[in-house]
Amino acid sequence: MTKVMTYPAHFRAIAVLGLPLIGGHLAQFAIGLTDTVMLGWYGVEALAAVTLASSYYFVLFLFGAGFGWAVMPMVATAAAEGDETSIRRSTRMGLWLSLLYAAVVMPLLWWSNPILIAMKQEPHIAETASEYLRVAGWGLFPALIVMVLKSYLAALERTQIVLWITVTAAVVNGFTNYALIFGNWGAPELGVMGAAIASIATQVVSLVAVVVYVVRTLPEHSLFQRFWRPDWEMFISVWKLGVPIGLTTLAEVSLFATSAVMMGWLGQVPLAAHGIALNLASATFMVHLGLSNAATIRAGNALGRRDKAHLEKGAIAVTGMSLVMSVVTVILFLTYAEPLISLFMEADDPQRGQILAIGTGLLAMAALFQLVDGAQVIALGLLRGLQDAKIPMVMAALSYWVVGIPASYYFGFVRQMDGIGVWLGLVLGLAFAAVLLMARFWMHSVRQMQAPAEPA
Repeated sequence: MTKVMTYPAHFRAIAVLGLPLIGGHLAQFAIGLTDTVMLGWYGVEALAAVTLASSYYFVLFLFGAGFGWAVMPMVATAAAEGDETSIRRSTRMGLWLSLLYAAVVMPLLWWSNPILIAMKQEPHIAETASEYLRVAGWGLFPALIVMVLKSYLAALERTQIVLWITVTAAVVNGFTNYALIFGNWGAPELGVMGAAIASIATQVVSLVAVVVYVVRTLPEHSLFQRFWRPDWEMFISVWKLGVPIGLTTLAEVSLFATSAVMMGWLGQVPLAAHGIALNLASATFMVHLGLSNAATIRAGNALGRRDKAHLEKGAIAVTGMSLVMSVVTVILFLTYAEPLISLFMEADDPQRGQILAIGTGLLAMAALFQLVDGAQVIALGLLRGLQDAKIPMVMAALSYWVVGIPASYYFGFVRQMDGIGVWLGLVLGLAFAAVLLMARFWMHSVRQMQAPAEPA
């Protein structure tokens, strides 16, 4: 008979599993943050271009990462069932799908300039962004492989190594950026191109480290032996779960990417302020994302054991932990907005005053959406753990595209609220998603626990 865990036991288990994942996400975020800070020091135009390029890149990356996200609950459930064969099969086909996807979308990264121009971006900003993407885009291949292998390791509760690999990559990125953006230590001064090269170097280091670890410590899974052999049944299973997860992530990320496009319509300075405020909001979001990953793994374990009580208590515990973090973040953003924004700029930057004025207002809006953003990502994590993906995908698309993006345009441009209005639309879209997804989990998915598990 399964022992029923108390809430304190759930809090401890989530913390043990989730803290390294949070640290790993923060380290991964630090890679992008390093680019933003150093390019902000280099110049506002460089910062605006890479803000635009990064938004474009991550739309493509995070859709492809859906296959990695799919591996996590599948491996967690298989591990709870003691099915070693399914662990290997699902991870291997996740790698297949990730590589195929990267090959298909690479032309969109290589020929991004006309797409950015069609999105009404300033021509010189679009040109610089496209030059960055032509180099940094090649990092999509190692990045997606690393995503799958990290999900595989996290699902097996080997979260410490996920943390340390990502920290190492962040350190490599920082040193490489410092050398190549500014021309330090005898390196050429490459500016935006230096950041792009550093991005690729970082992904390759991560790939080598994670592959070496997997081969040496988990030889029983034989992930890379006869890697060329297809497994079409599992290929389709990972596809069926990964595509809805990828589309869900795409819908959310596209909401933020579209907001960057809209901010670009307002000009270079508002776009730069948006990049800074979004980076600060993203840093705190990494905590919720790590908790969401822990929720996915533990829900997947509960599914494998058909343990409904464990699922319900764990869901309440992880939601409560996310709520506490949201309250802390709201206080931080409302109290220390100007010092936080100042971290991204030189003291003598001639546009400092304008960026501070716009960024402070945007950060106040970011404080508003902390609660709903945390709630919706926790709900998504729980639903993914139960391999419930299709209906949540529809809910997310409605929330982000039917509510969020039109609201951003309406308040930002029709009501002429500018950047504040664009971000108000973000709040409304995320709030709508939080309500729908939490309702889906508690009113449908939990009640289906006794049913045989099939990807939804």
